[in-house]
Amino acid sequence: MAKTASVYSVTQVNSYIKNMFAQDYLLGRISVRGEISNCKYHTSGHIYFTLKDESGTLSAVMFAGQRKGLNFQLHEGQQVVVTGSIDVYERDGRYQLYAKEIRKEGMGDLFERFQQLRDELEDMGMFASEYKQPIPKYAETVGVVTAATGAAIRDIMNISARRNPYVQLVLYPALVQGEQAKYSIVKGIETLDRMCLDVIIVGRGGGSIEDLWAFNEEMVARAIFECSTPVISAVGHETDVTIADYVADMRAPTPSAAAELAVFDYSQFAGQMQLYRDVLIRGMSRSLERKKYRVEESRLRLKALHPRHQINEKRQRLADMEEEMRVLMEQKLTDRRHRLALLSGRLQGMAPQERISKGFGFITDEDGKRVESAGQVSPGQSLSVRLGDGTLKARVTEVTLAAPH
Repeated sequence: MAKTASVYSVTQVNSYIKNMFAQDYLLGRISVRGEISNCKYHTSGHIYFTLKDESGTLSAVMFAGQRKGLNFQLHEGQQVVVTGSIDVYERDGRYQLYAKEIRKEGMGDLFERFQQLRDELEDMGMFASEYKQPIPKYAETVGVVTAATGAAIRDIMNISARRNPYVQLVLYPALVQGEQAKYSIVKGIETLDRMCLDVIIVGRGGGSIEDLWAFNEEMVARAIFECSTPVISAVGHETDVTIADYVADMRAPTPSAAAELAVFDYSQFAGQMQLYRDVLIRGMSRSLERKKYRVEESRLRLKALHPRHQINEKRQRLADMEEEMRVLMEQKLTDRRHRLALLSGRLQGMAPQERISKGFGFITDEDGKRVESAGQVSPGQSLSVRLGDGTLKARVTEVTLAAPH
């Protein structure tokens, strides 16, 4: 009886194959050349695609975490070199290429040249911030080194006209692609620099690394570095970075952005000036109102301090004092009259005539002296008695003194 062969589960077989792939050093770090097919960008950020050549296909995936170094968009039919590892996806039992780096076909040598030149120029100090010139805020003349018929110049012209129609654009129609492009770009920079413009924009629209390579040439970098006019580089799209971007005084992600950086917004400027004008007018109006108020206040104070008003005030004060004195004198006179009347009444009551008129007499001796006591006279002495209606002559016949108390 034949011996029965071992039976394995699907999972065990897939796991075994996966281990075989994992132990293969070649599959752990491999670069594969092929054409992009069935490319799909997932909402999670992963990219799923197929590499194919004349006689075969290979499934591939680049996870979102590996996309930082990918600076271009994958599309159908694109020739690329994908570097990564090949492993088995156990659930489906199929293997695929897990991409860590994707570059366009032919980019490897150019990228190495780019890195080498970048490092050399950086060591020479050509990227140092102390050599960067400030971009003028209110440029009146802007030079542009780019292709005369490309999208870049149209974008720059449209944005410049919209932001400030008074800015003059000076175009140097340069070659921006091909073997002769670097010489044309350098010539354009040198020509515009001699025209004493406010700022120069150097750039072009997007493209592959080969299309943009003229802006990675050392002679172009040196022309930008030696330019006395501030230079804004505007090469490709936002993800495209060239040597010109490092050397320029300012980098713009696109030609349109370069136009916005070089040309100040006149309408915004005019609006800001109108705002300042309104604020200034309001401030002047408030200040003028305060000055008018102070002048009126000073006028009233001066009017109050005028000699005529002082004299009138003194006259009024004198009249008031005169009236007060008259009232006081009237009060004093009235008081004195009252007291005089009292004293007069008292005096009248004490007058001899008053007493005589009431039955009393006023007695005097021969010498006219008043007799006030019986002891002042003696019998036989002549006396005069004055009554209310006349005077009597009398002689003392007898004097009787009252007994003392």
